[in-house]
Amino acid sequence: MQDTVAILLFVGVVAYALLGGADFGAGFWDLTAGGADRGRRPRHLIDTSIGPVWEANHTWLIYCLVILWSGFPTAFTAITTTLYLPLVFAALGIVLRGSGFAFRHNALRTPEQRLYGAVFALSSVLTPYSFGAIAGAIASGRVPTGGNGNALTSWNHPTSHLGGVLAVVVCAYLAAVYLHVEARRAGDTALARYFRDRGLAAGAAAGAVSVAGVFVLHSDAKRLFHDLSHVALPLVIGAAVCGVACILLLLTHRTVLLRQTAAAAVALVVCGWGVAQYPYLLGTHLTIDEGASPRATLQVLIVVACVAGVTVLPSLVLLFRLAGRGRLTIH
Repeated sequence: MQDTVAILLFVGVVAYALLGGADFGAGFWDLTAGGADRGRRPRHLIDTSIGPVWEANHTWLIYCLVILWSGFPTAFTAITTTLYLPLVFAALGIVLRGSGFAFRHNALRTPEQRLYGAVFALSSVLTPYSFGAIAGAIASGRVPTGGNGNALTSWNHPTSHLGGVLAVVVCAYLAAVYLHVEARRAGDTALARYFRDRGLAAGAAAGAVSVAGVFVLHSDAKRLFHDLSHVALPLVIGAAVCGVACILLLLTHRTVLLRQTAAAAVALVVCGWGVAQYPYLLGTHLTIDEGASPRATLQVLIVVACVAGVTVLPSLVLLFRLAGRGRLTIH
């Protein structure tokens, strides 16, 4: 039963990486779109693409926190009392990002729009970097079981920096691919080419960071490196294959299965981390069995997750189908 709840938790992590990650990546491209005139069209596409769905995407973060808090309270306490600085940075980024995005649409003067736009864009980079750093700290075993670990060194090391940079690059890659497809659907050839080029650049950057990560993990997180290169190797290879397939689709101007291959590449990377982490919640010192709540709590969590799946997932599917067909707009 502990493993079932752990899988439910990881389903939420993968969903947040794919959906929330695309939102954060859109903010990255907003940041790099240039001045008001040059960046007007890319920013308009970003606004119309993520506006209808961006709040729904982040429900997965709440889902993950509830499952972790209720199902594995020891790990939740250890993480929050050790990694509270990157957690605060991530929370601050989420709040400022939402505020900046909302206020930019209501601001009447250009300087105010620039200020809120900058807040939205910079927060979109800060938040995924913080989440990536947190994942690196957990995976490399720098969060003690009893919590209250070192507030600085627990996430200020090569593996966490690798996780943070990789998270930002992957989010940018996902968003560029999604926005390329959106521009193609809207019939805007120039904007489709604009995001296609950025998708290729971000994909190449993600590949380069991943290769560099091999050396970083080998020297800084040997156990994680060993498991990623053994038990999780099929998933890592699958991610690489999907990433290359997505690049080839971009180069040949095809949109069939484009978003699916990009999403599969990212999902397999996250799943590879989960498989390498198993059966531990924290490093190699707290297993899933040791950190799990009593059986009754786990049973309730499974029931709640099933009910949520039946009641919430259909509405989310409908939302994304309507947004994908351009039937939702923001004002």
